[in-house]
Amino acid sequence: MFEREFKAKLEEKIKEYEEIVFQKEKEGLLKPSARKTYLLHANNFIRWCNGEFVPGDRNKNKNKNKNKKN
Repeated sequence: MFEREFKAKLEEKIKEYEEIVFQKEKEGLLKPSARKTYLLHANNFIRWCNGEFVPGDRNKNKNKNKNKKN
């Protein structure tokens, strides 16, 4: 029960955060690249909480291939 409530609250807060970030961009306080970065990392955190994202996982295969070449 707690996990479901936590995830619902997290989804609510990420929407609030996204609205704030977009507003700051409209006000000229954030560049589009900064907005993209803020939202990417916030959404990655949400995905991590949901078991859908592993930090650094994309680089795992790159490192394996790099080690094979050496």
